[in-house]
Amino acid sequence: MNPSTAEARVIVDELVRNTVSHVVLCPGSRNAALSLALYSAASEGKLRLHVRVDERGAAFLALGMAARTGRPVAVLCTSGTAAANFHPAVLEADRAGVPLIVMTADRPPELRAAGANQVIDQHHLYGGAVRYFDEFAVAERRTGQNAYWRSQICRAWNAAYGEWRSGPVHLNLPFREPLVPELGEGAEDWYESLEGRPGGARWTELPDFGALPSFVVPSARCGLVIACDTGIRAASEWAEQHGWPVVSETGGIGLSGSTAISSGAWLLGIEEFIATHKPEQVLCIGRPTVFRQVQGLISDPDIEVLLVRPDSDWPAPAHNVRQVGQWFDEPSKPADPEWLASWQRADASAKAALTEALAEEPWPSGLRLAAELVEALPPDSLLVVGSSNPTRDVALAGGLRPDVMVHRNRGVAGIDGTVSTAIGAATVHRGYSYALIGDLTFLHDANGLLTGPAEQRPDLTIVVLNDDGGGIFSLLEQGAPEHAESFERVFGTPHGADLGALCAGYRVPHQVAGTLTEFRAALRPAPGLRVVEVRVDRSRHRDLHARVRSAVSVAVNSAGQHGQ
Repeated sequence: MNPSTAEARVIVDELVRNTVSHVVLCPGSRNAALSLALYSAASEGKLRLHVRVDERGAAFLALGMAARTGRPVAVLCTSGTAAANFHPAVLEADRAGVPLIVMTADRPPELRAAGANQVIDQHHLYGGAVRYFDEFAVAERRTGQNAYWRSQICRAWNAAYGEWRSGPVHLNLPFREPLVPELGEGAEDWYESLEGRPGGARWTELPDFGALPSFVVPSARCGLVIACDTGIRAASEWAEQHGWPVVSETGGIGLSGSTAISSGAWLLGIEEFIATHKPEQVLCIGRPTVFRQVQGLISDPDIEVLLVRPDSDWPAPAHNVRQVGQWFDEPSKPADPEWLASWQRADASAKAALTEALAEEPWPSGLRLAAELVEALPPDSLLVVGSSNPTRDVALAGGLRPDVMVHRNRGVAGIDGTVSTAIGAATVHRGYSYALIGDLTFLHDANGLLTGPAEQRPDLTIVVLNDDGGGIFSLLEQGAPEHAESFERVFGTPHGADLGALCAGYRVPHQVAGTLTEFRAALRPAPGLRVVEVRVDRSRHRDLHARVRSAVSVAVNSAGQHGQ
């Protein structure tokens, strides 16, 4: 047996022993030994192999799987720019705390120094974005390597899953030729046994991390819980126990209990309401990224911030974080019952005003689409929400859905790889899955639709809100009327792309839902991968948000004045 084949077989076997059940592979020459070893393991039912030709999409596919399962997923490519294309997903996994085992094949050192083809410097390629980096020694014809290979895989798995915080790890794997197994007599001989521990055990047993961080105990009577993607269910339980209102950057999705406030994104933006309902403490679970009103709240120097985020990179706009994910010594203070009741009354007023305002708007709009989608989701379904307008629309649309799981790539909040992430998450989700993304997000990762005939297509409905360009910018400062002359060219960026023709090229079913009736029908659960396009006029975005914001503000302030 040649050294490359021996090393590859041991690596794959030890990954399986470390509970890695999904591996995403990108074809190449330098990673041939690992590719063949993975194929054999998948054929024997030891793992599920997913093959993709686009490295960027492959890495986000792995990220979606890892984010949904909470377990390390491995992704593998050849050397050169293929490895560089993993970088965006590595950055997202770093900031979002998603466990990835990134394996990049490489030329051995003597070829790197000789100007060989397809060579870049892959040593610490991803910088500080990984929890752990190791370059394996080049496999040789000698004893003593089986234990080394297995031990390093255990180290990588442990670093990815994380005692302190999950995240990506990078293994750079140089291989010398021959890169494929030898044939003939003696082809399976090696200098030592390549077996692992008896009974399928890991080479090095490690603690199984993954428990939620310990929660803080409140020391104020009037507080607010903000859940940002991670720990939404735990946040609901904590808020219910302590009598604090709980809001989420995903709106009402995932929230449960009597303390859940589905219109929190609107309430936090009403200055008059916050002036009379400013919390003494805010318990923030996760990393807030979407709303300026959330950032404004936790940056208020008069508000004490309690943070549950188990790492050293916590958000602190005003540097006022009092504690990070640990218990307080002082006893818990009982919540003020009127405090929660006042938030609940405001929530009811806001939801009523929101529903009425959206009903008066012509179909379609981003807010109405998000509201209809959230309401139509089947129980126990998965919703993947793209960055930019969709994530805001879902949060602002209101509506409690504790029976729906949501995922967003909010680590670095980019639009990269969202289609691939959604497909990855849907592949491992047990039930129907949906994604809500914008047209630029869809076009940016359209190659994520490319799946070979041997690859699984999940039960995923991708809803594309097509406003022909960068609709998010119309809601920001550059979307103001005084910037109209330059807006379309450098922010609006209309593309005029035919999404139906694009889907046809990938053999993915596509339909345009032009009416509300058609949209509701298109959301009915169906097997397989499909795209539902809704075309929206983005010139209406700014005025629509202003009208709804005004309606909600008037309703909440009026209810507060009358003590309702």
